[in-house]
Amino acid sequence: MNSVFNILNYGAVADGVTNNAEAIQRAIDAASINGGQVLIPAGTFLSGTIRLKSNIDFHLSAGAVLLCSCDEKEILSFRELYGPDEEVWAGGCFLFAYHEHNITISGEGTIQGQGSKLFIDDLADGDFHECPLNIAPFRPRTTFLEAITDLKIKDITIRDAASWSLHMAGCRRVMVHNIKILNNHRGANNDGIDPDCCKDVMISNCLVETGDDAVVVKTTRLMTQKYGASENIVVSNCVLTSRDSGVKIGTETHGDIRNIIISNCIMKNCSRGIGIWARDGGNISDIYIHHITGNVLKYADAVHRVKGPARWWGVGEPFFISATYRNENKTFPGTIKNITVDSMNMKAESGIFVGGEEDSVIEDISLTNMNIVLCKQGTQLHGYFDELPSIRKVYPHSIPVVYGRYVKGLAVTGRVTYCQPYNPEENVLVEEEFCEDVEICLKSRL
Repeated sequence: MNSVFNILNYGAVADGVTNNAEAIQRAIDAASINGGQVLIPAGTFLSGTIRLKSNIDFHLSAGAVLLCSCDEKEILSFRELYGPDEEVWAGGCFLFAYHEHNITISGEGTIQGQGSKLFIDDLADGDFHECPLNIAPFRPRTTFLEAITDLKIKDITIRDAASWSLHMAGCRRVMVHNIKILNNHRGANNDGIDPDCCKDVMISNCLVETGDDAVVVKTTRLMTQKYGASENIVVSNCVLTSRDSGVKIGTETHGDIRNIIISNCIMKNCSRGIGIWARDGGNISDIYIHHITGNVLKYADAVHRVKGPARWWGVGEPFFISATYRNENKTFPGTIKNITVDSMNMKAESGIFVGGEEDSVIEDISLTNMNIVLCKQGTQLHGYFDELPSIRKVYPHSIPVVYGRYVKGLAVTGRVTYCQPYNPEENVLVEEEFCEDVEICLKSRL
């Protein structure tokens, strides 16, 4: 890729007001013919939806800011993309690619989602200023990259995403390296990195700050029908801040998820450290997690709101596994088995939660070298279990260090430290319901 296609040569204007979608698209189309670098130079460029194509390096120079338009008329909606009769997601997408190959998104510049214009603080949680912000009717995902083979995303910064920041769907051979995602900490659905039905993915050395999940592996219904399982995914050496999960697997599990490694990561001020959900019939297996440190706490819920998101999921669990019914239909949630965690060191407001159902027993969970410090950190009272989204919802419950329900094969070793107001009498080491083959060896201290 020796040829450089500077968007200024195709009519782009760096005034932050002009819609540069046509000019940028002309540069992409020209570069894709024989391969080349599409150069976004220093400056602020507003644009509607841009479609990336094969054999290009979409390069944002230092000082370049690519602004996502907030005008719905300038954004490709998912209904336009998939057709009016398809059951599709709400909203649309800004930086978009579809069935292409050999695409790189690189550089030291910034993609700016302008989510601050689409989030609304309605003071729904009183004076805490912690619950999810209310949302505008239409919000674009900052990126949507479907069925891309050989995809590289490196060094860039994504800021203030209005919805999902980096959504990769049905992609193969993916490298996400050394990127920053810096979103509103109260932004609903502004996930960081979402591999959805992707295969052979490396996510490394990233700094992600979001309101919603920082990294989430899933198999959505629409993408599972096309591309099948999510598998062979590595998340390593990342610092993850979220008011939801640092790393989540699920909740959308219409297809299988397997062969995942999560290692050497810091979870900072999350509602949950790592969570694994089965809800939609898929099988989750062979997950290996090691050397995780950080802290988790419970954030305030909305106390009044007519519509829109009201709360984050999570009450400060360091590690959470849940296989239960999404709704009253009690459709089979799926299975979870062969999960290994080694060397987790977390300050937490709740304990380790492993909860299945009679027809969805969780199997073979090994947690070794766990160092859990139970301590109050946030503004809210502890004493709840949160199994959203499910028919069990959120309910009062004492907080054991380890809770198991319908689990076959659960081994936990390590240490727990109690800090006031937590104590061994109220916060017992283990609570079991309908479990088999459980071995808990936790040393406790005040």
